[in-house]
Amino acid sequence: MIGVAPPAYDPAAPTTATTLPVGAAATVRAYVAELFRRHRRAFLLLIGVNTVAVVASMTGPYLLGGLVERVSDGARVLHLGLTIGVFVLALVVQAVFVREVRLRGAMLGERMLADLREDFLVRSVGLPPGVLERAGTGDLLSRITTDIDRLANAMREAVPQLSIGVVWVVLLLGGLVITAPPLAAAVLLAVPLLVVGCRWYFKRAPSGYRSEAAGYAAVAAALAETVDAGHTVEAHRLGARRIALSERRIKEWTAWERYTLWLRSVLFPVINFTHVMVLGSVLMVGGVFVLRGWIDVGQLTTGALIAQMLVDPVNLILRWYDEVQVAQVSLARLVGVRDIEPDAGDAGLAPDGRDVHADQVHFGYREGVDVLRKVSLEVAPGTRLALVGPSGAGKSTLGRLLAGIYGPREGRVTLGGAELSRMTAEHVRSHVALVNQEHHVFVGSLRDNLLLALPHSRLRPSEWTPMDAADAELWAALDAVDANGWARALDDGLDTEVGSGGLVLTPAQAQQIALARLVLADPHTLVLDEATSLLDPRAARYLERSLARVLDGRTVVAIAHRLHTAHDADVIAVVENGRISELGSHDALVAADGAYAALWRSWHG
Repeated sequence: MIGVAPPAYDPAAPTTATTLPVGAAATVRAYVAELFRRHRRAFLLLIGVNTVAVVASMTGPYLLGGLVERVSDGARVLHLGLTIGVFVLALVVQAVFVREVRLRGAMLGERMLADLREDFLVRSVGLPPGVLERAGTGDLLSRITTDIDRLANAMREAVPQLSIGVVWVVLLLGGLVITAPPLAAAVLLAVPLLVVGCRWYFKRAPSGYRSEAAGYAAVAAALAETVDAGHTVEAHRLGARRIALSERRIKEWTAWERYTLWLRSVLFPVINFTHVMVLGSVLMVGGVFVLRGWIDVGQLTTGALIAQMLVDPVNLILRWYDEVQVAQVSLARLVGVRDIEPDAGDAGLAPDGRDVHADQVHFGYREGVDVLRKVSLEVAPGTRLALVGPSGAGKSTLGRLLAGIYGPREGRVTLGGAELSRMTAEHVRSHVALVNQEHHVFVGSLRDNLLLALPHSRLRPSEWTPMDAADAELWAALDAVDANGWARALDDGLDTEVGSGGLVLTPAQAQQIALARLVLADPHTLVLDEATSLLDPRAARYLERSLARVLDGRTVVAIAHRLHTAHDADVIAVVENGRISELGSHDALVAADGAYAALWRSWHG
């Protein structure tokens, strides 16, 4: 069969620095087996009720076959009343158990889908922070939305329906063998064509659907990155290039869509032709057998009806198997996070003190290209350190190293003498917090959004009311970030629903909520990367002074894009070309008349 060639496109080509992996076949099989083990009883119950439904459905052909046989033999007593009674009873049993099959199948599918969603979320949250930093939001967003949607249909219907179809075919073939063994052989005449067509299709379908899914992920990534960096795109006049990239990704994705559609347009006619062959071969072969006296007319009637009944389960299997091919790709993308090694830190490693030390640190996002080189820095407890320098110098990268998001390629970054890259992420977060300009408002009440930051040992939301001391703590955190005014103006106060479907907060308000979480989390070391960038300069200045009072005594590393932040710092580190070129107080660096003094004059002027 010759037709449309697959598009000349590499679906694995990433649109971000790194994409999350796609699960290997062994990983997918292991996860599917685990799901079936979890729901073994429900799966066996589904097969049991389906067996009863199929056996009841075969009662009609057997009764009709027996009736035809008696008529052909010239019997005068046909017992029609008994036959009709048994047939009606079989129909009632079939109807009841078909309903049970659908109900049990739907319940099984929903439970497996719920497990899948929960497993993916738990695993994603447990990934090393650096992995998600490198992968970006586009790939993860595509998996948790598009891939979950594709799997929803498969989990709800495809898996239960496939199980039903397989049991249905096996029982029908078994009934045909019992009734008329020669006719069972006649059914097999159509199998070679069906096997050839299916092998041709399924040899091409998995890679085609995988490429189609990857192409859609590339489209989502390109669009998400363009929207997230909208101001940068406008400032650098990159709109035409981003539009061209999006159009190219869409063209590549739709090419794979057309390819998979062509595959289906070949398979379905083959399936329809095999159905005609099955019934035709049974009637023709069975007719010859009846003429030769090898089987009787009743057996032929029963066999023909059962052969006709095979059409529906075969269609069911092939239809949902095709759906499973699409779902398998999405499942591989979702369970791909299992192939990422979890944060294998030393749970017993704990800092002895609060001093932060970077010693001869080298770091790069790509092999052989270092963003930071030979960076050494000591930050005493309680110090306010500002990192300044031109864009692209490595300030944010150094901040993430000091926060334990990344581990250095060479050198060490330690907290209290303990190497951050060797500590568990959970342990690092209990000591060091990173706040940047990417803030998220979760769907729920304002109180729920703030309670996320409290340590688990203090988290008892079911026992709290607005009059409890916990609410006073939340209001104090909002007051510390100058959010008390607009928050108290809300009709329902802390119970106000925010996020999608609720009150839409401005970017500045979302930023204040993120800073309030920081106050509630109460870490002793903080890394602030453009944490007030969404506020206007005057409001940002006022907020930083308010935060300074709340965070007094804590170690604060601030990536300073506004130099008034550096002016208030105890120590300023000037980062240029991946190195620290100057280090000292504001007054000392201005007096030195170096790179910082030039930045200050430009800013202050």
